[in-house]
Amino acid sequence: MGTTETVKVFIENAETPWQETDKGIRRKIMAWDERLMVVKVEFQTGAVGQLHKHHHTQITHIESGVFEVEIGPEKKILKGGDAFYIPPNVMHGAVCLESGVLIDVFSPMREDFIESK
Repeated sequence: MGTTETVKVFIENAETPWQETDKGIRRKIMAWDERLMVVKVEFQTGAVGQLHKHHHTQITHIESGVFEVEIGPEKKILKGGDAFYIPPNVMHGAVCLESGVLIDVFSPMREDFIESK
């Protein structure tokens, strides 16, 4: 896991399987090594990314849809083209207001995502 021998250099969306994660939410782990991971997350309208925290730094690009994003004590409605930053160990979550896709980037990679595949 994570060595250059096992990491794909070119990742094709059609070749990457979806994983069901919660009601109305599924993800594709697109690419990773020990230091970095990119994950595509698809939400149906009304799906909730429950409040949680982790030691990873996270940056998320909203590819499409509309989301109410909560980071620490703040909430904001964001839409396709927007992005947000989550520092390590800060509570965060999202409610999908209009179905869409988030592109999550984590540093370091999320080992728990690989173990749950």
